[in-house]
Amino acid sequence: MNGEELTEQETALYDRQIRVWGVDAQRRLSKSHIFVSGLKGTAVEFCKNIVLAGVGSLTLNDDNPVTAEALAANFLIPFDENMGGGGSLAELCCDSLKDFNPMVHVSVEKGDLSSFGVDFFEKFDVVVINCCLLAAKKSVNEKCRKLSKRVAFYSVDCRDSCGEIFVDLQKYCYAKKKIDETVECQLQYPSFEEAIAIPWRSLPKRMSKLYFAMRVVERFEEVEKRKPGETSIADMANVLKLRNELCLAHSLNESQIPDTLLERLVVSTKEFPPVSAVLGGILGQEVIKAISGKGDPLKNFFFFDAVDGKGVIEDISTSTP
Repeated sequence: MNGEELTEQETALYDRQIRVWGVDAQRRLSKSHIFVSGLKGTAVEFCKNIVLAGVGSLTLNDDNPVTAEALAANFLIPFDENMGGGGSLAELCCDSLKDFNPMVHVSVEKGDLSSFGVDFFEKFDVVVINCCLLAAKKSVNEKCRKLSKRVAFYSVDCRDSCGEIFVDLQKYCYAKKKIDETVECQLQYPSFEEAIAIPWRSLPKRMSKLYFAMRVVERFEEVEKRKPGETSIADMANVLKLRNELCLAHSLNESQIPDTLLERLVVSTKEFPPVSAVLGGILGQEVIKAISGKGDPLKNFFFFDAVDGKGVIEDISTSTP
C-alpha cells in the first residue's frame, strides 16, 4: 500500500467512515487489494461489507456455475439468473458488487485456487478463502507466508448454523488506545497448519467443541476425498469412528465432540444465511482492522453457533497454556 492521499470524491463518499476510524485508516483501505476465493454466502457478505467500506480493489475467484443452493445463499446473483447459464459465480458477483460502490475496482480471476503460485498472491494485501479443502487452506496460507511482504490470510467456513474463521497475520504490529494514550502492540500468529497440529490434550479444557468437530469433519473429507459439503447422514458411522480414533490419539474425551454437533455439520451442509451474515460481518471488521492497523485483531480462531447465539474467540497457538 502506498502513501497516496484520498481524493476529494473519496473523502466525500467515505465521510461518515472517516469520522469513525480516521482519515489514515480510510487511506489505507482505499489503497488495499483483496483476493477472495469461494463465493458462497459468507464470502458474499464479506465482499459486500468491504466494498462498501471502500477498499482499493477486490479480486474474485470462483468458476462454479449457478446452482439452486447458490441462488438460496448468494444475494449478489441476479434474481432472474438461470441455473447453468450466463457466467460463473465470480462473474455474476463481480457485476453486482460494482453497483455497490463504483469507486472500488472489482475483477475476476479465473482458474483453480490450487493452480495459483506464490508470486500470484504478492499483489494482494489480504487473501480470504471460503469453504475450501484442508489441503487448500494449508497450501494457500503457506504461499502467503513465503512472500517478502506480509499478506494477511483468512479462511472461513459456514456449515448450517455453525461457522469458523481462522486468522493468520504473521508478525503483526498495531496501535491500541488506552484512556488518553496510544500503545504500540505486537502479536505473532501461527500458520493454519501449525495451529491445528497442536495436540488437543494441551489445549484449554474449556476449548470450543466446535473447534474439535470442525477438525474431525475436515479430516474425514480429506480421507474420503470429498469436497466441503459432500457429506450426508450415511457418513455418520464413519465420521463417529474417525472421531473416536482422533480422540484416542489426542487423549481427549469423546464427550468434547458431541454426536449431535457432528451430525449437524455432516448432514446440514448448506449455509444458514443469518449465520453467513454474522460471520461475514465479523470477517469484514477484522480485515478492516488488519489493514488500518487500529484495534485489537482476532487471534486466531472465531467460532459461532446459532443454537446458543454465542461467538467465541480461541487463541490456538504454541503459546496456548
